[in-house]
Amino acid sequence: MDGYLFDLAERLVAADTVSQRSNEPLADLLADELDRLGFRVARQVAEVDGVRKVNLVAWLGPPEPGGLILSGHLDVVPFEGQPGWTREPLRLSAEGDRLYGRGTSDMKGFVAQCLAAARQLAPASLARPLVFVFTCDEEIGCLGAERLAPALASLLGELPMPRLCWIGEPTGWRVLHAHKGIVQFDVLARGRGGHSSVPEAGVNAIALAARAIHAIGEVQAAQRAEPDPAWRATFPEAPYTTFNFGTIAGGTAPNVIAEACRLRVSYRPLPDADPLAPFEVVRERLAGLEPRDFGSPDLRGEIELGAPRVVPGLLSPRGTALEKALLEVLGEHEPGGAPFCTDGGRLARAGIHSLVCGPGELAQAHQPDESISRAAFERGPAVILAVLSRQLGARAR
Repeated sequence: MDGYLFDLAERLVAADTVSQRSNEPLADLLADELDRLGFRVARQVAEVDGVRKVNLVAWLGPPEPGGLILSGHLDVVPFEGQPGWTREPLRLSAEGDRLYGRGTSDMKGFVAQCLAAARQLAPASLARPLVFVFTCDEEIGCLGAERLAPALASLLGELPMPRLCWIGEPTGWRVLHAHKGIVQFDVLARGRGGHSSVPEAGVNAIALAARAIHAIGEVQAAQRAEPDPAWRATFPEAPYTTFNFGTIAGGTAPNVIAEACRLRVSYRPLPDADPLAPFEVVRERLAGLEPRDFGSPDLRGEIELGAPRVVPGLLSPRGTALEKALLEVLGEHEPGGAPFCTDGGRLARAGIHSLVCGPGELAQAHQPDESISRAAFERGPAVILAVLSRQLGARAR
């Protein structure tokens, strides 16, 4: 195994970049590495709830049009309290044909491969620029990319903005040209508290939330009953909008009528659909509910719907030079779609067309004992260099 690749991945995994924490130390580490490799480096820094967050942009090559962006996110999902871990999450460890550690698949493994490939290429061979974009806060709504997209052109200065981007999310090296969006919203049920021995005197907010869950479940069932035939090939598992009840919290004690209950819901609309259309259906259904619980039919509570938070889907044009290069190098035949979101939907707002393809595996993402296959990990720099050769004229040193 390439010692530099393994050592860098070890340092990346060791950095605690759970989204609620600062990723600045890791961004600084990468910036120093890229500076040593001859890249120009720019940072976009934001303070979010008192925590410094950094988007890192680096580029190499002549200021010509037709460059290529390689992108990955530096944050990871939480591991503290997640059951099932048998290894230290922030230590890269090898066992058999797997490498273990938080972020190995999603997606620090790809970031390490990008720098290992850059270390091997001859800078003077680039006919067009290579741009690395490493973002923060992807795991909490692609918020880093949302901040970066409108500022990217100015950060690049005289460098023409590349219009093609390769995002190395975990796909098992499958090439994906589309993914669903995600819309998240809260449902707040408000009741009337009291002693649980006299339910007629109160309104139980948890019971109201149950009515809301049932109503939203009916919307979910209706979506599932009407799959879109145009998306069967791209999203064979679910060619329709999918829903999820993410969290629920309410009440204070078993012997107290719950006064409030909050439900967090998300759904994933198809890339070409109005992302807010299902939300409006939910709004209509909840507005028609009788906000009464089962123990006090004469009293009414309230069911409020919070504002939706939208992460856009991705639908990149087919037949781009990047698609052709990836398919040739990887031996793939037809791009597909991803059920998850990426920064590509945000970058599209800046006129950038992204393809999603990376060495990790979706089944490993966000899981305890997250891992990546050693073969996919070791193959990465060669895959990247082969694509850069086709796209930018790059050659190895």
